[in-house]
Amino acid sequence: MTKVDNCVQELLELDKKYFLHPTSPIKQQQDQGPSFIFTEGKGIMLTDIVGNTVIDGMSSLWNVNVGHGREELGKVAMEQMSKLAFSSCFATFSNEPAIRLAAKLAQIAPGDLSTTFFTSGGSEANDTAYKLARHYWILKGQPNRRKIISRTKSYHGVAMGSTNATGLKPFREFTNSFDPDFCYADHFSTEDLRCVIEAEGPDTIAAFIAEPVQGAGGLHVAPKDYFKEVRSICDEYGLLFITDEVITGFGRTGKYFGIEHYGVSPDMMCFAKGITSGYAQLGGVMLSKNIHQDLMELSTGTLLHGYTYSGHPMACAVALKNIELIEQEELIANAEKMGKEMLKGFHWIQGKCRIIGKVKGLGLMGGLEIVKDHRTNESFETPVAPLIVAEAAKRGLICRSVVFDGQDTVVFAPPLIINREELAKLLDILHETIVAVENEVLH
Repeated sequence: MTKVDNCVQELLELDKKYFLHPTSPIKQQQDQGPSFIFTEGKGIMLTDIVGNTVIDGMSSLWNVNVGHGREELGKVAMEQMSKLAFSSCFATFSNEPAIRLAAKLAQIAPGDLSTTFFTSGGSEANDTAYKLARHYWILKGQPNRRKIISRTKSYHGVAMGSTNATGLKPFREFTNSFDPDFCYADHFSTEDLRCVIEAEGPDTIAAFIAEPVQGAGGLHVAPKDYFKEVRSICDEYGLLFITDEVITGFGRTGKYFGIEHYGVSPDMMCFAKGITSGYAQLGGVMLSKNIHQDLMELSTGTLLHGYTYSGHPMACAVALKNIELIEQEELIANAEKMGKEMLKGFHWIQGKCRIIGKVKGLGLMGGLEIVKDHRTNESFETPVAPLIVAEAAKRGLICRSVVFDGQDTVVFAPPLIINREELAKLLDILHETIVAVENEVLH
């Protein structure tokens, strides 16, 4: 064995023995070890420890918006850490990067969202939104308003509250900590939302939460007027409307935030992922001016909610630079343009392959539904999307499958920096992959 071989083997064994992977099959890890051990990223590409390079067709976890290897972000992190790596924001302490980032978010956020509570990521952001919504109603003298309505096929994270808000049953069934104060409406039926509100009792409901585009639930784009109707229903019954922009924020959909496609604004907005492009751990919840005003006027004590890393100076400094890059390089416009090209390519592949059903997407979020035959839309007995993902990885492309709740979908979310040549390469690999898998499963 060479020195490199010995190193790889050592890492494989250490990984299996000591590293419990998130959202991964434990048996697969123990039998095969990690599928990739990445050591370097540049642009839309990742390189593993043995020198294989692959297109990161998922921006890793929908989050590396400005691409890998951005030295500007590393430099900002180093400068901030050298000056002030960390300081607490409890007891009204503050720091300049957190203050300036909160002000920047107020400038770019939709509607009258103006005030930010910072967290370390998306699950914490979602849990914070539920707690603040419930606290808000306590202050308003309506403590019975504690229920949270989300949607089927939704994904809102894996902390305790956000797990219960997630509409995908396997995530809730993973643990026996079911919370009856969470309920679910059909993912695109405003009529069902109204029925759930009436059945539960409007005076027991604190808020309704939704992703502008459902990502991990299978890439579902809302109909044109859906969120206008949602906003109207929330106003009618006095519910707070929360949008989960953890995946769809910071340019992913071709606008700064996904809800902007629908011409409405929420009372609260959760964010994470793209705010730092994954270069630092950061998330948060934005509140509307009215909600913040009520909190200021009605609260008499300490806001008893906070995380050690709320307003982390280094993470906030990285976020500010990341947002600067998004704006300077016009990546939101690029996401819109390349997103249309990506969907055009998906439709071309659909025309060439029998097993591609519906093609869907918004900006640089795209999905392909897999069927036995697109003429009949019949499903495979066993999902085929995982086979496509595995074959694509062998050919140099990372993508993701969604098989929850009877779905069979391959999804994509490449970095917002992707250009035409890189997109063409992604589509070539995808076409070759689907042809190979189609020949395997249909013959």
